Amino acid sequence: MTASISQTLAAWRARITRPPGPLGAASRAVQRRINAIIPEKVHAAVTAAMAAMTQAMLTGAGFVTGAPLRQGSLEAREAKVRAAVRGWKTAAGAEGGAAGAGGFLLVAADFPLLMSFKLKLLFEIAALYGHDGAVLSERLYMLHIFELAFSDAEHRARVLAAMDDWDARPHPADLADFDWRAFQQQYRDHIDLAKLAQLLPVVGAPVGAVVNWRLTAHLGETAMMAYRMRWAGKGEGSDG
Repeated sequence: MTASISQTLAAWRARITRPPGPLGAASRAVQRRINAIIPEKVHAAVTAAMAAMTQAMLTGAGFVTGAPLRQGSLEAREAKVRAAVRGWKTAAGAEGGAAGAGGFLLVAADFPLLMSFKLKLLFEIAALYGHDGAVLSERLYMLHIFELAFSDAEHRARVLAAMDDWDARPHPADLADFDWRAFQQQYRDHIDLAKLAQLLPVVGAPVGAVVNWRLTAHLGETAMMAYRMRWAGKGEGSDG
């Protein structure tokens, strides 16, 4: 791990755990008040649905992208990762634009489809960094990457702490032990306003394309940094 990569990682960690500014704090306070108003049975139902959908995707045979890449420098791996992110950004953007042009029903359908794109991207990235997506602990790591990308700073700090020294830690034996309530609530709060904009007449299509493109790009960047953490933790050399 070169000094430049180490410095990039340190700067990234500091940036994503920085407390929100006044606008961000006010927005988060509003979201918390809204969540407090929503009945518990609704929270429970949404959590169960999100957990079932995500677990089904994580355990689906079509999501494992092949054998992990065992050889190659960090630089060579990340060239392939960037190409994968570009491909999934394009697909997600096209799908978001079509959904935004189609009104409420297509926007509703866009949610699970975009989720599947994001998870497929994470499986592909994991394999390119040499990790086996068929292993439960790797799927849990992917869920944490997802949380890092789509959570507030307070939650990201807790997730980062759980990800440090990942390969030396014991891990749950079942996906059911994952905190699905926090996962779905953080994700929903993070993307609600952006996805609602897809419902607007005329601008829904371009907004949907840009939103999906940016969300996928952000997840790809977050995944790269998260796997660099693993690479650094193993003390592997790099020319990138």
